[in-house]
Amino acid sequence: MSTPSDERVVGRVVKAHGLRGELVVEPRTDNVDARFAPGAVLSVRGSRASGIASLTVVAARRHGDRLLVTVEEVGDRDAAEALRTAQLTAPALDADPEDPDEFHDHQLEGLTAVLADGTAVGTVAAVLHGAGGELLAIERPDGGEALVPFVTAIVPEVDLAGGRLVLDPPEGLLEEQ
Repeated sequence: MSTPSDERVVGRVVKAHGLRGELVVEPRTDNVDARFAPGAVLSVRGSRASGIASLTVVAARRHGDRLLVTVEEVGDRDAAEALRTAQLTAPALDADPEDPDEFHDHQLEGLTAVLADGTAVGTVAAVLHGAGGELLAIERPDGGEALVPFVTAIVPEVDLAGGRLVLDPPEGLLEEQ
């Protein structure tokens, strides 16, 4: 059995499709065919669907940039709708490439965000994925939140072993709004 740290986010449920409980999934993996192959078992995180901890893929087909996925555990639209916004995870594959400039959400969440001079600005609470790219939600010590684009120009260094990432923010990015 894999632990949460061994799990990789492979997709996010966007919405229900049709009346039979198909899921519209935004893939978050380069290995879509293997991750969403019939028989693949995906863990579910952040779901309102009580009692559903994993899903077994029956079928998946492309639908533009997304997938339409049929799973054994979901038989109608209401059950599929309860999975909206859930993250789908799976154990790391041996073939997963290790790119030094690529990070998984779970690796970034919890890191201390510091400025180049070492001043702590907060902790990475979440990684938000949007059409324009990824944003780091930084929880500030005062209880506020800052959204920082996860790009090399602003986040020049990620030190997983040291538990921190360095920020070089443009003026005003970290100011209270």
